Amino acid sequence: MDRLIYVSMTGARHALEAQASVAHNLANVTSSGFRTQMNALRAVHLFGDGMPTRSYVVDSTVGTDFRPGPIQQTGRTLDVAIMGRGFLAVQLPDGTEAYTRAGGLSVGAGGMLETAQGFPVLGDGGPVAIPPDVNLSIAKDGTVSATPTSGRHSVNVLGRLKLVNPAEAELIRGDDGHFRLQGGTAAADPSVVIASGAIEGSNVNAVEQMIAMISHARAFETHMKMLQNADQNDRQANQLLSLNR
Repeated sequence: MDRLIYVSMTGARHALEAQASVAHNLANVTSSGFRTQMNALRAVHLFGDGMPTRSYVVDSTVGTDFRPGPIQQTGRTLDVAIMGRGFLAVQLPDGTEAYTRAGGLSVGAGGMLETAQGFPVLGDGGPVAIPPDVNLSIAKDGTVSATPTSGRHSVNVLGRLKLVNPAEAELIRGDDGHFRLQGGTAAADPSVVIASGAIEGSNVNAVEQMIAMISHARAFETHMKMLQNADQNDRQANQLLSLNR
């Protein structure tokens, strides 16, 4: 009896957690550069005396779907979309480096090129500083150039965005949606190219996620029915044992 309860209990818990991941994906169906989070459940046997017959459910893989999202033309100079594989490097508040594909950039109050979340975008020599009163352009290799809005219209190169292409298996998703590289930082990859005036959308498939939500909900209901059956069987067994005394 306890084996049935153990499996059903852990299965119901992880079905709820998987459903929370699906809800998170659906909430970000319109978020720029968002990558779908995936969950996979598997059974694991317990170890110890009298335990091999008992199993519990674990979330074996909290993975990420790195397939590119749709490219949307915006015509905005500071919107950039990475073509193919690769990431933009940004600096987090604690000074560490993280990676994102959300290319809706802007110039912050401090004169730094920033993401929509306010994180400075990194270049070859650190955060990219933008002088006042200039028109900006970003080339496909990430080179940021500025032209004064008045006076002599000379083109000045401000820096080059740090574009990286680390192994996807070595990336860890943070709670803020940015990715970190295990054991250090990624080197700039000159093969990564971007498109200016465009932005990449989320790769979440809303239909697939709705189907997954229904599937997880039904799995949770099944586990709860199994727990109810186990409780009912336990009550009936106790009644039979009391009659035999």
